[in-house]
Amino acid sequence: MNSPKRKNRMRVKPLANGQVWHMAESDLHVTDVGRLLVQYKLFRGDAKKTVKAMSTMRVVNKFLTQNKAVLVQG
Repeated sequence: MNSPKRKNRMRVKPLANGQVWHMAESDLHVTDVGRLLVQYKLFRGDAKKTVKAMSTMRVVNKFLTQNKAVLVQG
């Protein structure tokens, strides 16, 4: 009997206020976490301007797993 192959999924810690996630080319700072939405700042390289955004938790978690983010501070 063949068992279905499992995908290795990286578990992302629950998002919380003040977390800093480090990726290869950028950092993501979580500023506010609501019930469904997350507000964050995305820092890319040495740029002085940041991208402020709001998105659902599912989208942010997917973004973090695709970019292999590492929790630096939280």
